[in-house]
Amino acid sequence: MKGSTKAILLSLAFGFVLLITYAIFIGSVDVRSRFFPLLQNPLQTLTSSCTDRPLRVYMYNIPSRFHVGMLNQGNTNDSSPVTAQNLPPWPQNSGLKLQHSMEYWMMASLLYDGEGQDMEALRVSDPESADVFFVPFFSSLSFNTHGHNMKDPETEIDHKLQIDLLQFLGKSIYWQRSGGRDHVICMTHPNAFRFLGEQVNASIFIVVDFGRHPKTVSNLYKDVVSPYVHVVDSFVDDANPDPFESRPILLFFRGGTIRKDEGIVRAKLAKILSGYDDVHYEQSVASTENIELSKQGMRLSKFCLHPAGDTPSSCRLFDAIVSHCVPVIVSDRIELPFEDELDYTQFSLFFSVQEALRPNYMVEQLQGFKKERWTEMWQKLKNVSLHFEFQFPPRKEDGVNMLWRQVKHKIPVVTLATHRSRRLKIPDRWRRGRH
Repeated sequence: MKGSTKAILLSLAFGFVLLITYAIFIGSVDVRSRFFPLLQNPLQTLTSSCTDRPLRVYMYNIPSRFHVGMLNQGNTNDSSPVTAQNLPPWPQNSGLKLQHSMEYWMMASLLYDGEGQDMEALRVSDPESADVFFVPFFSSLSFNTHGHNMKDPETEIDHKLQIDLLQFLGKSIYWQRSGGRDHVICMTHPNAFRFLGEQVNASIFIVVDFGRHPKTVSNLYKDVVSPYVHVVDSFVDDANPDPFESRPILLFFRGGTIRKDEGIVRAKLAKILSGYDDVHYEQSVASTENIELSKQGMRLSKFCLHPAGDTPSSCRLFDAIVSHCVPVIVSDRIELPFEDELDYTQFSLFFSVQEALRPNYMVEQLQGFKKERWTEMWQKLKNVSLHFEFQFPPRKEDGVNMLWRQVKHKIPVVTLATHRSRRLKIPDRWRRGRH
């Protein structure tokens, strides 16, 4: 009897030890940090050190020819600091250049003193205290301004700016210290920094997608996906008691149908969607008048079509969001901004290219969509649209604050890569392929 009792007790003790071991190493009971500190996840440790305060950002002071000097072509060599008081406004007549203006809004947010606001990023004057370094080079505006046809002689100005910037950064002890890994550079135009982007490929890039960038230059591991800045006006007074019935157009698209790469699906959709009375699919070119017509059309539509542009994403998605028109996204490989915080399936529909090109399939799915479910998505669009707004002064939870929060999420990756680089004898994986 004693032997039997002893065996039972030993079995219970063994089971208890096994259970605790399983909880420690596999399960959700977090006792490792108390008893086994070396077993903690290093990324969790690094993340917690930065999440309870604003991201500390040091912004380089470089001549205005690299940034706001391109807005008005004034004294582009002026080296005097840009402040909240002398910051020129983004031009009202910039047309589609507005969609690539993320670099402007990120710079502007660092100029704002943030008094009375809960900002995600705080500019610091001491680089030793910085978490990251912001490089205020308007690479997208440089491309759009200096020979955006890529054959114009003025393209050399864009090239020269990139050369000069690299020379400046190369002299920075803070660039040298991390190899540029803790530096933030905006590249929202797919052709931005196209000459020398490979030379800064360890930095945190702000991109809208990865359609034009090789994996050795840009990837989701280190970079931040940004929205385009919407070009249509936001629907700020959308308070119709029956929004479903007030939008007579089922599906709306207005834009260029002759595109490259993945965008060739647009021409095929033009044929698939013809002949429907409640579908508006129209070829147009970007102009002030057509942007206004697009705004009106989106506000009268239940669903807004978002096929790929020359790259997987386009400004049209974010125009639809601020118009509270449920986006219909046609793509097999699109990356979306803020997706670690936003569930796009709550306010968007997704179709693969194959599904979208199946005759009648997509339209029939939309025609059978329940009013109650659409109204829920419309309400969700109204709630999330703030995250896609850009303004100065910035507002809590707006687009630029969301972006800085995404940059903050990259700090563990930056720290890990920097520490590894100090003892590795081979290049980092995103530097492989450099010549």
